[in-house]
Amino acid sequence: MSKVLAIIPARSGSKSVPHKNIRMIAGKPMLAYSIEHALNCPKIERVIVSTDSEEYAEIAKSYGAEVPFNRPAELAQDTSLDIEVFLHALTYLKEYENYIPDIVVHLRPTYPIRDNRDIENMIEMLERDETADSVRGIVRAKETPYKMWRLEKDGEIKPLLKDFTEAYNMPRQALPCVYSQNACIDVVRSQVIIQKHSMTGEKILGYPMEHNYDIDTEDEFRNTTVALGMKSGGQKFVFDIDGVIAKFNPKLKYDEAEPDKENIQIINHLYERGNYIVLHTARGYTTGVDWQEITKNQMAEWGVRYHELQFGKPDAALYIDDKGISIWEFREIYKRLEKNYE
Repeated sequence: MSKVLAIIPARSGSKSVPHKNIRMIAGKPMLAYSIEHALNCPKIERVIVSTDSEEYAEIAKSYGAEVPFNRPAELAQDTSLDIEVFLHALTYLKEYENYIPDIVVHLRPTYPIRDNRDIENMIEMLERDETADSVRGIVRAKETPYKMWRLEKDGEIKPLLKDFTEAYNMPRQALPCVYSQNACIDVVRSQVIIQKHSMTGEKILGYPMEHNYDIDTEDEFRNTTVALGMKSGGQKFVFDIDGVIAKFNPKLKYDEAEPDKENIQIINHLYERGNYIVLHTARGYTTGVDWQEITKNQMAEWGVRYHELQFGKPDAALYIDDKGISIWEFREIYKRLEKNYE
């Protein structure tokens, strides 16, 4: 059986989302999720956090990870490379503990949603193929590089890829499917890191996934918080009625509104998972008409499960909120999450 080590690199500096590695998300520091993923994987025998921060180290230990060394400050910069961090960790373990793992699992702390089956599967892929150096998590790219260009100094543009004649004029469906790495899980042989000074080596196997929950911006932090709430429960969600629970009615004849069954199914699922559901509506705000009784009857007739129904939401052309998200974004997060955990 292979000796498998998980390394979670968690430096203290971050400019896009300050201290994102320990920022609280759905009740726990972000770092804690990756530690739990590793500890819950039967194939992983040790879980180590590499950090330059005493505070981060104490948090890591409290969630069950080992922190046998302090990462040098020069390896915790914006420009520091993964290979430098992993070489430092493996060199330390060899010199001070005479410990050399066969396989290293790279779990980034900025990825709080994972399926442990993926970790297991990727380790097994590397164990089965002795010719492979590593396995990398990938997702289908949203944009195809066959329709991308390089801008030359003289203003001329040239296609990035030239596998096909005028690929940029071909329909997307006729072009090859391409993938990007999603930073979720990377599995690599330790000797590739030590001897080749590489995080991947030459032969890299791809492991397609359906999601990308790597957090590098405030929007990604918000969306992942939403996803974790959907998954674990205990969160409060506020839903508008018209355009979300009820299909949009341009004439504002609320008594003729029709239910959006797909959105209602999602809301009821969140309710069943222990989330607190609030319905908030602008019905009657401008006209002064009392729609409470009709609205309550509609929610009952449509089978909407909720805890509170609130009126008095101001009517507006656009709502700006730091915790706001469109129903289309929300539904997409829900679908990705459910597909990953089905």
